[in-house]
Amino acid sequence: MPVEASDTSQTALFAGDVGELPLDTRRVLVQLLSGPTLEGRRHAKLWTVLLRDELAVQRHLNNLFLELVIDREAQVAFTRQAEAAEHDVPMLLRQAQLTFIDSVLVLFLRQRLTQAEAHGDRAVIDRDEIVENLVLYQRAASTDRAGFTKRINASVEKIKKHNILQKIRGSEERFEISPTLKLLFSAEEIAALTQLYEKMAAGETPDIERQPMDGEDDE
Repeated sequence: MPVEASDTSQTALFAGDVGELPLDTRRVLVQLLSGPTLEGRRHAKLWTVLLRDELAVQRHLNNLFLELVIDREAQVAFTRQAEAAEHDVPMLLRQAQLTFIDSVLVLFLRQRLTQAEAHGDRAVIDRDEIVENLVLYQRAASTDRAGFTKRINASVEKIKKHNILQKIRGSEERFEISPTLKLLFSAEEIAALTQLYEKMAAGETPDIERQPMDGEDDE
């Protein structure tokens, strides 16, 4: 039964606790806030609770100027900063800045995810395949192959931190592309990144900074 506001004495979990949500619903909130995602396949129990208490979870996130995004078909949920341009609201989520290499990696992964889903397959990829595809764009960023490969690996680690690439159990070099990726980037952003490829193919050096992802600032 969905959670409703109730006597806090029934939900208190520690001394002085005035929270109204039960333990499992609080765990959903913590996962969404620390996430960056909550996925049905990886968090089956929390996913069930989220669907049960969606309104209560959404209400608490809205109090923090956050929106709840749920893709029921993909079984993925995450939070994003609410747009309230007419109000001076604090920003709880900070945007992670994507470099040129990050942007190319994201578009490549997005395309691979689309291809895998079209065939009903899991979007699995290994590090060598990522490097092999991205070094094609070396001249737009660097002439040093070893240095460029190092930057690709650093980009992979950044994307892993945002849970877009999830390590396959038992392997350090194989990853599954999270379906979250298709929710994090709008059609307009994907179109902009596609233009990035076209500019590089024409020999142009594109702008190297973008900020499409909500998350922690990079070090």
